[in-house]
Amino acid sequence: MQAKLETRPSVRRCAVGGALGLALLGAGLPAANAATTTATTATTRDAGPGMSRFYDQKVKWSACEGTDMPKDLQCGKVTVPLDYARPGGRTLDVALARYRATGESRGSVLLNFGGPGGSGVNELAVGGKEFMHLTNGYDVVTFDPRGVGRSSPVSCGPATLKIMEATDGDGGLTDPEDVLKRLRDAAAECAKYSGPVLPHIGTVDAARDMEVMRRALGDDRLNYLGFSYGTRLGAVYAARFPDKVGRMVLDGVDTLTEPLTEQGLAGARGQQTALENFLDWCVEDIACPLGRDARAARDQVERLVASLDSDPVPSAFGEPFTGQDMVGAIGQALYSRELWPSLERALAQLLEDGDTRGLEGFSSGGVTFPVRGDKGAGLTDEEDVPMDNLPAALMAINCADDPDRPSAAQVTASLGRLRARYEEASPVFGRYRLTQVLMCYGRPKGTDYIRDDVKDLDTARVLLVGTRGDPATPYRWTTETADRLGPSAVVLDNRGEGHTGYASSECVHRKVDDFLLYGSLPPDGSSCGPESAGTGSD
Repeated sequence: MQAKLETRPSVRRCAVGGALGLALLGAGLPAANAATTTATTATTRDAGPGMSRFYDQKVKWSACEGTDMPKDLQCGKVTVPLDYARPGGRTLDVALARYRATGESRGSVLLNFGGPGGSGVNELAVGGKEFMHLTNGYDVVTFDPRGVGRSSPVSCGPATLKIMEATDGDGGLTDPEDVLKRLRDAAAECAKYSGPVLPHIGTVDAARDMEVMRRALGDDRLNYLGFSYGTRLGAVYAARFPDKVGRMVLDGVDTLTEPLTEQGLAGARGQQTALENFLDWCVEDIACPLGRDARAARDQVERLVASLDSDPVPSAFGEPFTGQDMVGAIGQALYSRELWPSLERALAQLLEDGDTRGLEGFSSGGVTFPVRGDKGAGLTDEEDVPMDNLPAALMAINCADDPDRPSAAQVTASLGRLRARYEEASPVFGRYRLTQVLMCYGRPKGTDYIRDDVKDLDTARVLLVGTRGDPATPYRWTTETADRLGPSAVVLDNRGEGHTGYASSECVHRKVDDFLLYGSLPPDGSSCGPESAGTGSD
């Protein structure tokens, strides 16, 4: 699931509009046959002679180049094998960024902001102030995972629009055979435009890249803070390198076991709950454009979605703005309670003036196409990162992690039943999220390592943070994952709203920092209370 830890507009521009956007925040597409073989390689092989040239490297830091990069942010890279089964073969570079410790450094803490598909380097550049307290003891480091940002970015080229068109509206529900054919053709284009990294993308390979980073940074153990999808990445690292786990925090815990169909249902339910919480808040405000009754407001939203689907209005760019476009925008706004006032104003703009610009601001994102070519091993220049890299990488990584590949006949036969379940889960978001079940079609089967082997950890204690009102990663995933990981897992219950807790709860922020900096671990099952006026804990 995607973590939108940072809620400022400059970061929200990374979001992707249309059915591809929200539906894929936790779904996915391309994968690689090599993912399964990579996952089953014994950990002891990672330390073999073929890996020594990667483990012995040191990071060379320098000022970051690029638009609006903070002057005190430093950038570097590590070189990793393209294919871990062949460490003597081709390589690729992984982009790093760091804020140096303000005093004596005890090493590094590595961050992953979620996604998958988001650039860690860009996120740290924009939202780094959230982590400045950690520089009291650590260099704060992040990275663009392979296939993302400057690290050999993947792309689907013109197929990005084809995927959006194939899955937008009711097309995938009324004529699934045609949609599946279009998705299969699009998969071939994704492979063409992504280059050699695509067969070696996914969380298992990214976790092995993190081990190269740990060694290159000179840390005895990996200290780590991961959000949403980053919790999946942290759990995989812990399973592969259990004796190298230092202080690890997983915030907004992703599922390790549920198939994409069940993840989509969980997302639909979570977003419906978040919408109803927003409406309860909105109708208490005299400026709410939906009236003063929460049930009537919910009915009005449902009618508005249906009306826009049957009769779209022009967007700011002249394109039709449909009900599903509205659903995608609302879903993005519900990631953080801080965005509720902006969502209220955007809905007022639409209802009172027919102006879609406010809603489009939550889900806007351009799509341009790269020139086809064989990407080299070095870092990609910022201006050459494809604009569709976020959805392309999200699709690639999520399907590389998913072993389920139902046939066309199975998809077609189950679609009606699934539609009923999704619409029951959410009359607003159900249809939108249902397109997830189609997204991996035509792609190689992903690894079964995560589902089968990431469990019963023999590691140092790992702190798991779950938020009760999280619309993307439901709280039950935190407790289920904790049970799966075993006695190493310690749960912190955040009784608040929004996706992840570190940025929205002072209590969570303090407890996480205390653990990472001082090793002070909260008791298993302890909680942070809902916050108002910026405070709250228990």
